[in-house]
Amino acid sequence: MVVSSAAPACRDMAPSLGIPTVDMSAPAGRAELSRQMVEAFAERGFFKAVNHGVPPQVAARLDAASAVFFAQPAPEKQAAGPPDPLGYGSRSIGSHGDVGELEYLILHTDPEAVARKAKAIDREDPSRFSEAVNEYVQAVRHLACQILDLLGEGLGLRDPSSFSKLISATDSDSLVRINYYPPTAAGDGDVKGPSSVGFGEHSDPQILSVLRANDVDGLQVLLPDARGEDAWVQVPADPAAFFINVGDLLQALTNGRLVSIRHRVMASTTKPRLSAIYFATPALHANISALPETVTADMPRRYRPFTWAEYKKTMYTLRLSHNRLDLFKVLVHSDVDEGGDQE
Repeated sequence: MVVSSAAPACRDMAPSLGIPTVDMSAPAGRAELSRQMVEAFAERGFFKAVNHGVPPQVAARLDAASAVFFAQPAPEKQAAGPPDPLGYGSRSIGSHGDVGELEYLILHTDPEAVARKAKAIDREDPSRFSEAVNEYVQAVRHLACQILDLLGEGLGLRDPSSFSKLISATDSDSLVRINYYPPTAAGDGDVKGPSSVGFGEHSDPQILSVLRANDVDGLQVLLPDARGEDAWVQVPADPAAFFINVGDLLQALTNGRLVSIRHRVMASTTKPRLSAIYFATPALHANISALPETVTADMPRRYRPFTWAEYKKTMYTLRLSHNRLDLFKVLVHSDVDEGGDQE
């Protein structure tokens, strides 16, 4: 079993290496749209989605409700925590010593769960917050399902809806995370841009992440540069777009063809950053195994089958930066593995 959590050495920053942009209105047709998505996810692990169809007022309403909460005095915000793992948290990320320059809310996307937590988040009018969250979740879940179905088509799956079915289940374990990064003290004389780690290096464990933020830079992704060396690349902020990235489960489901990208957020020295991330996730009992179309003699099974519950339990025992999917690698390939039989 691989136990090392060390991330590969990388240069601190690099010139823009080209952020893949996908026009969801499909000006060149659906087949070309699905091809672009597969290419972006295979080469980069993420893309910027424009013309995505999510009404701007939906995001604006969530931003406003979130801003009201984070503007409250600390004791009032703490009433919505501690994160267990759901709820309000500040600086501490998980229970293994990871910290960042941020405050956050983590919510299950089930409307009843949102309504219960909203009583502590907006005591004056809980429905104001819960309605904003539920409207947002419904819109971004629809976008996530669209993307996953297009991926299924682009990968040539017999059932192109194989991915979206996992997150559409009534017992889906999907979450929404709202992060608030207050301005930090300038570091190394830099007063213009990001200076300290707001949220450390990690990959997302779920199937797909759908992120939107305000107009403040901070998101960085780890990509190979022209020399093949890993380097941090700044992703320019665009509040009108969504940034979509592959999670660990999607990498496992596609037998490593699509890549779960490592990323981080740097806190700004001048302006607060507000972001919302929808984590598209299957039910706890869902079986995660490379789909038959992705397993061949040339590309034998890379990961053993597991459930989301098992992966989630493992995740909670590790530091944020751990390459946790390595723990589920198949060490010795067999003829059965190469046959693509799902266990």
